[in-house]
Amino acid sequence: MGEQTVIITGAGQGLGAAIARRFASAGARLALMDYNAAALAETTLACGASAIGIEVDLSDRVATNMAIAKTFGQLGRVDTLIHNAAILRPTPFADEDFDSFFRVVNVGLQAGFQLARAVWPGMRDNGGGALIFVSSRSGVEGFAEESAYCAAKHALEGLSKSLALEGAPFSITANTITPGMYMRTPMSARNYSEELKQKWVDPALLTPAFVLLAEQRLQPQNGHLLDAWVLSQEGA
Repeated sequence: MGEQTVIITGAGQGLGAAIARRFASAGARLALMDYNAAALAETTLACGASAIGIEVDLSDRVATNMAIAKTFGQLGRVDTLIHNAAILRPTPFADEDFDSFFRVVNVGLQAGFQLARAVWPGMRDNGGGALIFVSSRSGVEGFAEESAYCAAKHALEGLSKSLALEGAPFSITANTITPGMYMRTPMSARNYSEELKQKWVDPALLTPAFVLLAEQRLQPQNGHLLDAWVLSQEGA
């Protein structure tokens, strides 16, 4: 992977932290973003001198732009964007309020747009890049008490498909990727049933798929919803 520079959001814990460690071990330079300062600091330290940690609330448009500016100021070009950050707090629709709904949507969709828009010119001018948006079954199905989360993930699917078409002439790939397997993460611990917790796996087992997409060894895979578990088993 060499000198590839990668942005990873939601990098403080769970899947994002596992992805960060995997890319660090492959020699990438990393801009790690998360709102949880303590968790982010732990991941950044584990990733070594090639990683910078940027504490940011990605639901805040201004804060996200500041994080983007810091990334380019310290690392320059960006070759891969992995937008993993998300909020899932099951809430009956009758109890959902405007602020909480759009906090979820803004982290999932607004930040995804801002980050992709920021890295797009450089990827275009430098001969390509990879946009990887972490999705889930909630991006293609509806679930009770997940109106905001499903809305954000469905929208992310549409954004990715559009960017895949526009990016193809410039060798910019855009894909969504679902874990494809129950993961042992803090978000899962809050939302999984005890039955599902018996099936979950270490998220590190899903990370080879992200390296494959970043290195564009799966170049024909563009504009698709991919399964991280399947790709990781095939490409590990």
